[in-house]
Amino acid sequence: MKTLYRPELLYSDGRFVANGAVLVGEDGCVADAGGGVDASSVQVVELPGKALLPGFVNAHSHTFQRLIRGKSESRVVSGRDFWSWRGTMYHAASRLDPQQVYDVARMAFLEMVLAGTTTVGEFHYLHTAPDGRPYEDANLLSRQVIAAAQSVGIRIVLLRTAYLRSGFELPLDPGQTRFFESSKAFLENMAGLVGDGAAWGEAVHFGVAPHSIRAVPLGALHEIAEWTRAMKLPLHMHVAEQVAENAACVREYGATPVALLAKEGILGADFTAVHGVHVTAEEIAMLAEARATVCSCPTTERNLGDGFVRADAMLAAGIRIALGSDSQAQIDPLEDARELEYHLRLQQQKRAILDQVGGKSLAAQLFECATVSGANALAVRGGELTPGAFADFFTVDLKDVSIAGNSVEDLMPIVVFSLNRAAIRDVVVNGRVILRDQRHALQDEIVERYRELHAAVWLDRDGR
Repeated sequence: MKTLYRPELLYSDGRFVANGAVLVGEDGCVADAGGGVDASSVQVVELPGKALLPGFVNAHSHTFQRLIRGKSESRVVSGRDFWSWRGTMYHAASRLDPQQVYDVARMAFLEMVLAGTTTVGEFHYLHTAPDGRPYEDANLLSRQVIAAAQSVGIRIVLLRTAYLRSGFELPLDPGQTRFFESSKAFLENMAGLVGDGAAWGEAVHFGVAPHSIRAVPLGALHEIAEWTRAMKLPLHMHVAEQVAENAACVREYGATPVALLAKEGILGADFTAVHGVHVTAEEIAMLAEARATVCSCPTTERNLGDGFVRADAMLAAGIRIALGSDSQAQIDPLEDARELEYHLRLQQQKRAILDQVGGKSLAAQLFECATVSGANALAVRGGELTPGAFADFFTVDLKDVSIAGNSVEDLMPIVVFSLNRAAIRDVVVNGRVILRDQRHALQDEIVERYRELHAAVWLDRDGR
């Protein structure tokens, strides 16, 4: 039976409207979004005092890194930069058995749902046992992450990651043992995973993620990209996150990552450059010409000291910017969205820098980054409530203290810049309610199992 959701306010076509409604079909997709639906023949869900908005899309996540939150905020423990921080990350990666991979993923996904996220792109590179031996099912850990997403109810795009080496002229790093596969094994395992995809239904999708130029040599990158495009899957890759990464690429290939990818024909409308922090104006033009997406992860990039994207120049050039939670230092898509603007304000000592770039208001621009652009990067029909799109949305309590005093005209800027995550009340994915009044049915179990595995992972390092 079709279901009609009737909120007090509906975000549709870039604005909030009163007395709007969303009709959800039996297939879990939006059948109609507006107000002219006959309510007598459908199940009606009244949502008084709530606004209804399309769900957030998290385009870049490493769920297992939820374990290192708070564990790397010390120079003594994790050093002073990204490269030394990886030691703490490797410790967590090396300790997880398949059940624990499932449990930590559920915890990260639960937190995303509580923040209004309905789709996640999981950039997944834990493949083998801790000693590097493949499991009997080489895709076991991928399946565990998918199962975790299904348990929580979030839509997942599993971006299985190719990680073939530690870097240019570098020996294999033992901390990366669980990441490594040959290019042949990667493509075989990727094909096997995609071949089984239909069994999981519409809430499970796939993409391909060569980790980075430093981890995937150019020859293998071409092979992987060709296979990906033949399969019509999205292609994601870490690009220009660190200055040292750029320098190593120049030493090996005589060009920076963006310039190399453009020259070799790897960039394209199906390509998402994750981070894209250290790029020049010329490289921004290359990304724009290729119609590539950039996925910024501001809460992680500030946590690691990476730097920040030139969102003003990128958006002005017509580049879509998606958002991701990456290392899970903080899971809050609106915080990531507002940081795109705030980082520029701090640098330029000006305000409202992204306002009217591309003809969009500041708040609408940032909300689009957190929704439509992420859906585009992951090649899913989401991020907006239009007929045929997945019925993925969340509601906001209009009386929450963080946005009290709102009006229809100023609600979007108040939501983007001030909304407290606790104001998000309900979350629906594929037409199915997975969060009701800020409560998930499995919340207590998920949190308790995560507490147990967290203690086990850090026992030997923290001495407790």
